[in-house]
Amino acid sequence: MPENTFPLPCVIFAGGKSSRMGRNKALLPFDGFDTLAAYQYARLSPLFASAVLSVKTTKGYPEGLPYLPDDPSLADAAPTAGFITAFRSLDAERIFALSVDTPFVDGTVIRALLARDSRELDAVIARTARGTHPLCGIYHRSLLARFEAMAASGDHKLGRMLSESRVRYVDFDDEQLFSNLNHPHEYEAALKTLDKK
Repeated sequence: MPENTFPLPCVIFAGGKSSRMGRNKALLPFDGFDTLAAYQYARLSPLFASAVLSVKTTKGYPEGLPYLPDDPSLADAAPTAGFITAFRSLDAERIFALSVDTPFVDGTVIRALLARDSRELDAVIARTARGTHPLCGIYHRSLLARFEAMAASGDHKLGRMLSESRVRYVDFDDEQLFSNLNHPHEYEAALKTLDKK
């Protein structure tokens, strides 16, 4: 493993409903790539020991990328299903979780989160003045039972689960790094940001 590689798997969560975007945002073109999913995988996979895309189903997604399809028995349980499938499938005590629609989270953010991680924690989560970013952080296998309980109860609120777990929040000042592409205007703004770089 290269010295500058983060020693854990990266799970890119791309299985959400994209209801506010009106279409699957993971499949939108981005920065010269046919899909945002391919863009995120291309930039993140060199940084980590491994990287994989967590999806509800591979239908409609480009071939040639590593996918972790949700367990069919956990239908409509995103992102809970993604966490359960990741921990059941990957031989790792912790994973780095990132939503596919946060294309500006970079190695500086990841490094800062890893620097604050420790074995006695369940998770290390990014936070800015606007709030916490549950899908930008490190999750430990110690949370698997909690995720399974969430799936069984139908309660998929990550914030609630984290509030009851051993979590360390790491504060960041730059809101732009955590921009989510939830709505069409946010996607367009992100494309304009790329044009300026």
